[in-house]
Amino acid sequence: MKIATDQQADSQASARHPLQRAQRLCAMRDAVLSAWEQRVRASVRGADQLLTPILINTLPAFFDNLAEALTPGHPRENAASNSNVPAVHGNERARMTNYGPEQVIQEYQIFRDCFAAVAQESGISLRGKDWQVLNASIDVGIRESIREFTSMHEGFRRRIAAGLSHDMRNPLAVISTSAQLLLRQADPERVVLLAHKIAEHSKRLDSMIEELLDSLSYHRGQQLPLALSQFDVLPLVHAVAGQVNLQRPGKCQVSGQAVTGWWCENSLRRALENLLSNALKYGDDAPVKVHVEAVHERLILTVHNGGHAIAPEQAERIFDYLRRENDSAAPGWGIGLPFVQNVAESHGGSIAVDSAPETGTSFIFDVPVDCRPFVPPAGAPKSDS
Repeated sequence: MKIATDQQADSQASARHPLQRAQRLCAMRDAVLSAWEQRVRASVRGADQLLTPILINTLPAFFDNLAEALTPGHPRENAASNSNVPAVHGNERARMTNYGPEQVIQEYQIFRDCFAAVAQESGISLRGKDWQVLNASIDVGIRESIREFTSMHEGFRRRIAAGLSHDMRNPLAVISTSAQLLLRQADPERVVLLAHKIAEHSKRLDSMIEELLDSLSYHRGQQLPLALSQFDVLPLVHAVAGQVNLQRPGKCQVSGQAVTGWWCENSLRRALENLLSNALKYGDDAPVKVHVEAVHERLILTVHNGGHAIAPEQAERIFDYLRRENDSAAPGWGIGLPFVQNVAESHGGSIAVDSAPETGTSFIFDVPVDCRPFVPPAGAPKSDS
């Protein structure tokens, strides 16, 4: 245990070398995520059945935000400030798992424990202010995740209620009417016709119930048809950025690593084109930066611009279909960002936004490296539940 004078010395050293502290915090990411995954699989109900990219979810982005918030002089207050990453986490948990709220909360609590443990092992002292940031990050993260998680399930319930109250009434009405007519001792030909109707609509009703049970056990929105193939995404990013730079030389900068995985190339290209177009439109003529990396079997594409920040009330609506902010000098979003969201979710992932006046705006496109387990094969029926 360190005495007070030691802690004071650590604090002074951190204040003198914020970049060094930030680098040490960032270097913890893989260790924290690995420890977190191990503990979650062992203690959170249902987690042991999830593939790694689904389990890891948006936690790499949450970790990066926390590392920034713990860096002296950085404007981020906590891991959830100016970011919808926790809400996206709750959304994906509702869509891709059988979790309840308790499991979502437990995951965040384990993350706090793992972060503190790895920091201690790495020789990084968490001072009183650091613990305030860490606890605030977890508390706000839980609230935002559970709010979106609950909202998603409310939407599921509304659709289920609509199906029960409307769609299922039709075959039930036919079955009921046919049965009543049979009780009137109709002629033999009429009996056969009514029996066929009962059998037909019973089968239809059984199919509806099966779809309903599927939607209760595995929630998934309306998916895009995807043609998956294996390729390295980095050349694709360079190609799309190159198209931008042909018209506006040097405007789009690409960094990161080669990542080979299974995705729909055409859909990723169109999604990236939309993100770059959006970044150019709202970037106040600043360079647009695209970063590519793989973290625990997740592909993370980050598109950043240094323009004016997105207002908090707008950030909650920018993925709404045909949403337009008419008071902007560059009106609209329209269908571009909702399409990007659909591409991400159809690949079994998410799109998040992080925006603040001090740091600019980043869109984080986050999907499994291998999407094949999460995308129905070509020709397979898709649930629209």
